[in-house]
Amino acid sequence: MSDGARLTETPPGVKIGQLDDIADGAARNYVLELRSGRFHGFVVRKGDAVFGYLDRCPHALLPLTWELDQYLTSDKRLINCRWHGALFRIEDGKCVGGPCMGARLTPWPVEVRDGAVFTA
Repeated sequence: MSDGARLTETPPGVKIGQLDDIADGAARNYVLELRSGRFHGFVVRKGDAVFGYLDRCPHALLPLTWELDQYLTSDKRLINCRWHGALFRIEDGKCVGGPCMGARLTPWPVEVRDGAVFTA
C-alpha cells in the first residue's frame, strides 16, 4: 500500500500505454500509482521514438505545466516549463533557455515494444 510518497523512478517493464495514445510531436502525462508511492512523468513522441522525463523542473522543483499534457512549446520543438519559461531539448532534457541553463530534466527510461510504451 502506498504511503503517499512522490517517487522519482519506476521499475522496468511497466506498460504505461499504447504509442498511438501519444500524437506524433506531442507529449502525454502519466501518473503511476505504485506500492511505494506515486510517480508523475511525461513522454514526448517523435515518430517512433519516445523520450520520458520526471515531471519536475530542475529550477524550482515544480511540475512543468499546470495544463494536462501541455509540455511543449507552440512549435513543438522544445519542452517548456510554464512557471518560469525554462526550455529543454526533447532528446536529452538539457536546459537551453531560461533560469536553469545547462541543467537537465530527470530522465524517465521508456521504450516502445510491439506498439506499446513501457518503462525501461
